[in-house]
Amino acid sequence: MRTARLRTVHPVQWAGWAALAAGAVLCVLGWYGVSGERYAERQLPYLASCTVPGAALIVAGAVLLTHGRGALAAARVEELYGLLVAAEPTGAEESTAAAGAPLAVSGDLLMVPGGTLWHRADCPLVAGKVESVPVDAKLLASGELGPCPICEPVEETD
Repeated sequence: MRTARLRTVHPVQWAGWAALAAGAVLCVLGWYGVSGERYAERQLPYLASCTVPGAALIVAGAVLLTHGRGALAAARVEELYGLLVAAEPTGAEESTAAAGAPLAVSGDLLMVPGGTLWHRADCPLVAGKVESVPVDAKLLASGELGPCPICEPVEETD
């Protein structure tokens, strides 16, 4: 779900990139003109007409890109806030989950290879991941894996 404000940021970024490119071209042209002249009085026109405006365009392009990215980030934060406010819990089930009830209740324990935590099978961090595997009892005994703070699994004792 994109808002109209997100679409208006893109022209600012395009203008920033265009200003940077035009400034770079002018600086190269100014350098080329200055390098072909031996005397300083003949180099000044190239500096005044190409290099100085090129540097100004580079600065303007950098400012436009910074402003465009900041506006894009602000628009995304506003969009995420709108989604968060729209998804407020309304029923009794959601209020118990918010009151401290665990998110996952499965008894099966899973881990992700290379990970440092073990999870319940229905934990949101591993649910649906094909790379998750059952927890190895040796890793649990050695203390290399810690319990997930999201689903708060309890170690099974066989």
